[in-house]
Amino acid sequence: MEPKDRLIFPLDVPDRSMALQYVHLLREEVGLFKVGLELFMAEGPQLLPFLMNTGPLSPAKIFLDLKLYDIPSTILGAIHTILPGVAWITVPSDLGPTGLKKIIEGTALKVLAVTVLTSTTGKDLEALGYERQYGKDPTKLVIARAKLAREAGCAGVVCSGKEVKAVKEKCGPDFLVVCPGIRPEWAAVPGDDQQRIVTPYEAIKNGADYIVVGRPIRTAPDPVAAARQVTAEIAAGMKG
Repeated sequence: MEPKDRLIFPLDVPDRSMALQYVHLLREEVGLFKVGLELFMAEGPQLLPFLMNTGPLSPAKIFLDLKLYDIPSTILGAIHTILPGVAWITVPSDLGPTGLKKIIEGTALKVLAVTVLTSTTGKDLEALGYERQYGKDPTKLVIARAKLAREAGCAGVVCSGKEVKAVKEKCGPDFLVVCPGIRPEWAAVPGDDQQRIVTPYEAIKNGADYIVVGRPIRTAPDPVAAARQVTAEIAAGMKG
């Protein structure tokens, strides 16, 4: 892949009109566009054919990040309404091995398991009742969930750039890892809710296959120039 192919831009905007603006603006600068909860809830499943019929996207350029969480039969019912051919969909890893296996067996779509949200801290994990070892070192929980996801048949996982090296070591180089919570040193994000963050260079050097960069690009005076800066950091990380 070229460096820009590893860059995912999230369409975290309130409506399809604004989403389409960013698709046209950044279509030559990023590898995939991520559709998350905000836009999907605002526009519904018809958003995906709209982006493909009106914009320059193919299904394989769309990462549908809804983190679907329910019993397997309900999740599969929702998945069957999704346009075939999207790059990946996401489900939480804490559905457990039984739930993950049923979902993977019931769909042709590639499934990524979300390990621990990048906004979650060790203190959050302890407050939720997780063992103290996980609160002190969330990487341990991420690794456990990544191994579970691989054994269940997931195509890969979503984790922070701080944990990607450990995940690759435990799950193998071919196990796909997508890293959100990416913050270039030159980007200021007011009111940022991300906690376990790294730079684009660090994430790629650590072994990330793809990185998700949203606000640093979207809020930049020149989003295209910002995306190219990120791509330059990806290229440097690929060289090690």
